[in-house]
Amino acid sequence: MAFEEIKENAEELKHEVKNLLDANLKYYKLWGFKILMKSTSAILKVFLLGVMLIIVTVFFSIAAALGIGYWLDNFAYGFLIVGLIYLVTAIVVYKVQDKIVEGPMLSTFSKIFFKKYD
Repeated sequence: MAFEEIKENAEELKHEVKNLLDANLKYYKLWGFKILMKSTSAILKVFLLGVMLIIVTVFFSIAAALGIGYWLDNFAYGFLIVGLIYLVTAIVVYKVQDKIVEGPMLSTFSKIFFKKYD
């Protein structure tokens, strides 16, 4: 009789362990989906914001080039000056790119991936 109780308890324990493993698997799938969605939505937001900023920059650049061209009575000089401003800006950004990009990205993704969930 005691052997049957042990056998029943072992079977029940096996069933409970299987339920626990299934629940953990479902939890981690949901957790992975949550992180994937947060990352995807953040990338999409940055992409859309970047596109809008590029459009604004193009219009402001044309306006600035035309304004400088009117001021200098030569549109080519206006566009050349605006182009040189962008060239200098690109060189500066290239020199400090690690400080601008790597730190904030590492911080943001660390918060997402290593956040403790209750």
